[in-house]
Amino acid sequence: MVLVSGANGFVGSRLCRSFTEHGLRVRAALRVGHQCADVADVTVIGNIGPDTDWEPALVGVDTVVHLAARTHVLHDSASRDAYFDTNTAGTLRLATAAARAGVRRFVFLSSIKVNGERTGAQPFKTSDIPAPLDAYGESKWLAEQGLRDIAATSALEMAVVRTPLVYGPGVRANFLRLMGLVRSGVPLPFGAIENKRSLIGVWNLCDVLLRLATIDRLPAQTFLASDDRDLSTPELIRLLAAAMGRRPRLMNVPRALLQALARVTGRGPEIARLCESLRVDVSATRSLLAWEPPMSVEEGLARTVRWFEGEGET
Repeated sequence: MVLVSGANGFVGSRLCRSFTEHGLRVRAALRVGHQCADVADVTVIGNIGPDTDWEPALVGVDTVVHLAARTHVLHDSASRDAYFDTNTAGTLRLATAAARAGVRRFVFLSSIKVNGERTGAQPFKTSDIPAPLDAYGESKWLAEQGLRDIAATSALEMAVVRTPLVYGPGVRANFLRLMGLVRSGVPLPFGAIENKRSLIGVWNLCDVLLRLATIDRLPAQTFLASDDRDLSTPELIRLLAAAMGRRPRLMNVPRALLQALARVTGRGPEIARLCESLRVDVSATRSLLAWEPPMSVEEGLARTVRWFEGEGET
């Protein structure tokens, strides 16, 4: 049996569906509520933190996939302690309980923010020295270190997955706002941007997690995951527009001017993400797991657009 934390979330709901479609028995761990689509076995664990009681949820469990987290969002007013309570102490509390309960495998969804916020000439690799710049990234990095300590002193197999931005039905924040802008037809000032950013569709992420949960021999590794096709911001806008059947409206505003205007309007962090590069090297993941992203960027974005336009989730 696989225990999935955060099972009602953006990634978790689709992962539970994928697991059940592949014949795995799933138990959904929820913070609140008593129902989870595609899963009959549900346990409510309350808030995740240093005192969460995981013991009842782990009975009969062979594998844990830990997705639940306090996520980073712009203008988040949460204290730094809230990130560490949930993402670090809460994760290690679950892993410790899992090791004690005889769970065989623990898969942890981390973030590329552990590596940093931007890349230069070279993409991020797992061998890079971590350089998180905010409480979210720091809390994930501390959790990763604690998990390695637990794995080293127990029989628990451990895998960590770091991802860039995940898109798909249910995506929120900047990606959702960008789709709205593209659909509105408003001119977007990113035509001159020559960045490259890695993304991952929720379908490809779930495929990686499925592989890690079911592979016979799990390499003790940190895995980077993406669609393995990096896009500039203008390329992303053009692909979204094409999926919407619209003509992309891009203006060639110099990057320096764009960033200056962003600072004046208080939208610096949002614009930075659309102007800077953040690439990840997934060659090791492909090699170690014999994995290929099953869905193209074009198909993933088209499915996301269909959801956005109210045509249902695909």
